[in-house]
Amino acid sequence: MGKFKFVIKRSGAIVPFNADRIANVIYRAAVAVGGRDKEKAEELAKHVITVLEETYEEGYRPHVEEIQDIIEKVLIKNGHSKVAKEFILYREEAARRRREDSRHFSKPNELIPWKKVWRALDWAVAHKLNTIESTNERIRKGEFPQIVHEAESFYETQLDTAAELIKERSSELKMVMVSGPSSSGKTTTTMKLEMRLKKMGMSFVPLVVDNYFFDLELHPKDEFGDYDFETPQALDLEMINEHLKKLAAGEEVKIPFYDFKTGKRFSDRTPLRIRENEVLLIDSLHGLFPDFSKEIPASQKFKLYLEPLLQMKCTDGQYIRWTDLRLIRRMLRDSVHRAYNPEQTLLHWHYVRSSEKRTILPYCNTADYIVNTSMPFEVPIYRPKLLEHFKEWEKKYNGDPLREDAYTRAARVRKVLEAIEPVEDDSAIPGDSVLREFIGGSTIEYH
Repeated sequence: MGKFKFVIKRSGAIVPFNADRIANVIYRAAVAVGGRDKEKAEELAKHVITVLEETYEEGYRPHVEEIQDIIEKVLIKNGHSKVAKEFILYREEAARRRREDSRHFSKPNELIPWKKVWRALDWAVAHKLNTIESTNERIRKGEFPQIVHEAESFYETQLDTAAELIKERSSELKMVMVSGPSSSGKTTTTMKLEMRLKKMGMSFVPLVVDNYFFDLELHPKDEFGDYDFETPQALDLEMINEHLKKLAAGEEVKIPFYDFKTGKRFSDRTPLRIRENEVLLIDSLHGLFPDFSKEIPASQKFKLYLEPLLQMKCTDGQYIRWTDLRLIRRMLRDSVHRAYNPEQTLLHWHYVRSSEKRTILPYCNTADYIVNTSMPFEVPIYRPKLLEHFKEWEKKYNGDPLREDAYTRAARVRKVLEAIEPVEDDSAIPGDSVLREFIGGSTIEYH
């Protein structure tokens, strides 16, 4: 098991010691400078642990800064000066971020979380990623791996904060809800958050909300035969509330099962109960929707809201729209995992936006914490994958009054993708990146 069982974080929180995290930190720094040797990172991590064990007695709880000091020394001593430099820069950047960032920046008070948006813009400006032109310049200089590293570090720091906030309330919590609009990165973020909280000693029981869909035949269709799964009313909210209330009280419920192939829901399939020291983990579009959990007191819920709040200005002076990022993400994910043609996703998107504006975005101000899931490096990755498609759709739907929404979106996204410098090699993107949920190649095993 090793000499160390716990680590003291900067917040003062005591968390389980995890040797894998040291290897991950080293590997992330290596990737930022073009390295791709995971075995070497693991070997160096063992050196770090050896030095820790030689320096401190058994039972000692090292501070995260003490561990990072040793990582720097081991990297330099073993001839990895480039990686060491990147790691030092990462530490300095993280320290500056912590000085500037406060939890209040993530507490929205309007429809748009302006303080969080300002934090995202400030970060983008500091990293020269706030315009397409500045981003292109960094890519042309060969800095794509560094961009990936900077963005991933920013995201991971937010997850650390979210985990600490949840842990602080663990004695009263009955459920954690990870919510946000379509393709905001809920699945990956939920799993990464769960991993963190497990290391903090919390236990989770997942609730798959999709099982509460009404039968497909009960859903309305439009004139094109398209079903609307985006509205919260597509879910049996009454049953969800009844089950949540019973689960919070420690009672057993029988979860239904929804068969997407047949479009049928089967009742009373899987028994579920939250035992003592367990928390229900819910990943849902509509976790913030009031009727979703109206029977549960606020003190028993922690509500996390996700949105890719990218702050990157286009050549026409307009900022890239977050909804366009999510549209692309969903196109890529649907084509791989759901056998959807990307064009179907484009044509369905008006449902997505309509539901978001009514039932998701108005409630972001009720979240306990917001995570910005945007990755500035995702835009150049998308160009070679979808630019030609958007050109075709723009031409196809130009002048079609029934497809005006599809035309407008296709034309807008085409302009963005044409302006960005393309990147085809995605090897710099970590296997556990939130973006891997959409572009494939994830090392995370999704439930």
